[in-house]
Amino acid sequence: MTKLETTTLVAISKESIPRALDSALKDFSSKQGIEFNSKQSGLSSSPYFSERWFVQTLNEGDRTTLRNIAAEHDADLAFLSPSFNPEAIRVLAMDMDSTLINIECIDEIADFAGRKADVAKITEATMRGEIKDFKESLRRRVALLEGISVDVLESVYQERLRPNPGATQLLAAAHQRGLHTLLVSGGFTFFTDKLREQLGFTQTQSNTLEIIDNKLTGKVLGNIVDGAAKATYLEQACASLGVSKVQAIAMGDGANDLLMMHGAGLSVAYQAKPVVKEKADAAFDRVGLDATLLLLD
Repeated sequence: MTKLETTTLVAISKESIPRALDSALKDFSSKQGIEFNSKQSGLSSSPYFSERWFVQTLNEGDRTTLRNIAAEHDADLAFLSPSFNPEAIRVLAMDMDSTLINIECIDEIADFAGRKADVAKITEATMRGEIKDFKESLRRRVALLEGISVDVLESVYQERLRPNPGATQLLAAAHQRGLHTLLVSGGFTFFTDKLREQLGFTQTQSNTLEIIDNKLTGKVLGNIVDGAAKATYLEQACASLGVSKVQAIAMGDGANDLLMMHGAGLSVAYQAKPVVKEKADAAFDRVGLDATLLLLD
């Protein structure tokens, strides 16, 4: 008799995983006729608590329901496919705005000119997937920045930009493991260059704002980094190392990250829009970016 392939379900929390979560997950699975086996406690030096179960491969509806059950017990869930091999991971690719860092840089630049509401409205619609053409969305938003002093960029970086919880720890561990780290963003080189220096990224790719006489012109130079470009940069990074995309981790929060995340060995949605959480292997709302390291144990 052929043995069914199993998915590894990982619950991660800042607090001890309650027995009630184990019971609730098993109760749902029993009602759905899903085999639920071999729970084991996660043992590591991580600041988080985790537990694992082995289940039959789940459909998207089951995954969403199980995540909702976990949320009721203050835990996040990850679903690791039978083919996932942590030891094979060679690349870590990340989005910047609202994934690696706590802000949408373009929104904060606009705020200095009293235009944040107009820009943020377009940003949100784009990240939710309501505006499908990211390039047009970015052009519309950048046009609203015309005339803003270049000094504002430095102010945003110094006063408002902070790495999200666990970012520094994740990057340090990734580099210790020898991973190629790629920061790929629909944001701007001013910020990705500084974060490369600050956090040690191997490679950064983003958009360049046109600046004339120390003022933003409201235009972007060169080809725009959109969702397709993000995926291409990740694939090129993998190819340069002689590995496949299944040997990469891809992390993001918005709809324009989905192409990059699709087909990666591990996709992680951080504080993400619903459309991204539904597709991601791991969805983190309660733990930091460094919780990803638990999935590599």
